[in-house]
Amino acid sequence: MAVQGDSGTKEEIKTQFTTIEGVYRLLPLSEYSRPNRVAYNNSGGSGTIPPVRVSFVSLPDSSGSVNSVNGDRTKICFNYGRELFVYTYRGIKKAADLTKPIDKRAYNKEDVPTCHDFNSTTANADGVSLLVGLLGGQVQLIDPITKEVNKAYNAGERLIDKTKVTCVRWIPGSPNQFLAAHSSGHMYTYNEELMCGVDRPHYQLFKQGEGYSVYTCKTKSTRNPLYRWVIGDGSINEFAFSPCSKYLAVVSQDGYLKVFNFDTMDLVGSARSYYGGLLCVCWSPDGRYVVTGGEDDLITIWSFHEKRVVARGRGHKSWVTVVSFDSFTTLYSDLDELDTCTDDTSKHNSYSNDVRGSKTSNGAPSSRPSSNRNSLASDGLGLSVTSYRLGSVGQDTLLCLWDLKDDVLTQPYLRPRSSTVVSSSGVVNSGGVGGNQTGQSTANAKCNNTKESSVGSDASHHSHSTNSLTAKLANLNFGEKKDKEKGEKDHKRSLSLASKNSTQNCKGSVNKNQVGGSTWSSEDWCKPMGTWVCPRLDECPVLEPMVCKKIGHERLSGLVFREDCVITSCQDGCVLTWCRPGKQPGSNQHSTPSPTTAVAMGGGPIASGGTVV
Repeated sequence: MAVQGDSGTKEEIKTQFTTIEGVYRLLPLSEYSRPNRVAYNNSGGSGTIPPVRVSFVSLPDSSGSVNSVNGDRTKICFNYGRELFVYTYRGIKKAADLTKPIDKRAYNKEDVPTCHDFNSTTANADGVSLLVGLLGGQVQLIDPITKEVNKAYNAGERLIDKTKVTCVRWIPGSPNQFLAAHSSGHMYTYNEELMCGVDRPHYQLFKQGEGYSVYTCKTKSTRNPLYRWVIGDGSINEFAFSPCSKYLAVVSQDGYLKVFNFDTMDLVGSARSYYGGLLCVCWSPDGRYVVTGGEDDLITIWSFHEKRVVARGRGHKSWVTVVSFDSFTTLYSDLDELDTCTDDTSKHNSYSNDVRGSKTSNGAPSSRPSSNRNSLASDGLGLSVTSYRLGSVGQDTLLCLWDLKDDVLTQPYLRPRSSTVVSSSGVVNSGGVGGNQTGQSTANAKCNNTKESSVGSDASHHSHSTNSLTAKLANLNFGEKKDKEKGEKDHKRSLSLASKNSTQNCKGSVNKNQVGGSTWSSEDWCKPMGTWVCPRLDECPVLEPMVCKKIGHERLSGLVFREDCVITSCQDGCVLTWCRPGKQPGSNQHSTPSPTTAVAMGGGPIASGGTVV
């Protein structure tokens, strides 16, 4: 069996684990936490303790170069309870000094920090901009080196949004623009150089599409927020920019992943969780895949170019809180030119010509900085990925590592209705995993009419044409009772009330829409199970993790891959460092070869396995 599960008691915590490249070991001296290690008392506070998040930034030296491994120029920020800490991250070669934080801030119970992000574009030795999202809806801009609170957004009476900030990010390459998502389901674009108005903002519709709307402020002068995005139904839990920074992936409590062209504000793709809300999202290093995790205990791999779910991963026993790609162990093969950020089917209207300027056609500021954004291929990588390394952590205190093979991810959609379980060793097993095993029945007349009307549309640019996909979808029964009962039996987890399907996503939609060259109807949005939006478990490969380890007593909330180590954080306020094989000082092991070295050595995809340690 490829899965390395916990063979001991529930209290047994792993301090090392083995992969094909060697042994990862926990470094106790590199643990970051509250200096006094006293448990946070949440009595009298609002709700539960926010997740412990981790942010990194590497400051350039006098020559302008950045070295994230050596030296003391790397800074780490993490939150715990009502406190925010910024330390110099000493990595794996020096012990952490918890007595000398760069900055430490304590907030009141209504302003608990929930998320944060450094601006690496403007970071220098004299200062760095750090955004901090708060429980009450405010966003602070601070400089932990100079210990100044520069500005506050949505402060005071919180006229813009009174709900929790769930995710905040600097727009890649921008020195002054950032996005802030809220549990209200709204996402706002800010310019840190502009002030917020003293009165409640009034909005006018700027862009509208399937399940989302974008608004601007109705003012004579430019003010914050520049834009308000209303996406889906329920809280926006996380968003992530593609490696080329042109596309934005957003996951919400309604269970939907939506991928936008951030320049044109067009929806270019969508997917749905098996059930429940989606909590986390990340992009592959080459921008070909988007991976999500959430309340269905699964990871879901969505292909950007094919605009469909290509695989799911099952190994967690509870909600998946963080997913992240390990670009340092991703393997590449030949030097095929990649254009990961070209979407042949996206339509660039007149707005795309204005968005890179200082103002849009309606006079509102551009949501994007004026900069050249390049894909990995145009940056000089130019390598074709043969195996992706992905990590995930969850509320079950498990760390899972996955090897995603390109040959598995490119399998066609909708094979015969028997499940396919793919282990990390590449072994494929067919059998009952979930979903309907008894055969296919015809859909109702309404679905048939909708699908048949799309047969005459233009064929997709991808390997799966619209006609063949439509013909296969016409044979599915989206309301089949046995499928629903089987799926609920396989995943017995409590569902959030906000994650139930809502017909609000279908309001104002036309009968047919075009995204990514695939034609679908509003029926697919209201009843996505069994469609390309959400295939059943027996309609796509089901992957197993190559490593599955219990590494904490509390639920895990952070996962960061670095060149020499892996960083994890859990809800008890501990930020742990796991040294990569051969990187620990005094180790006799050989260092792990880099992706380009693996190519030169003729290395193929990473094989799975490794023994339990």
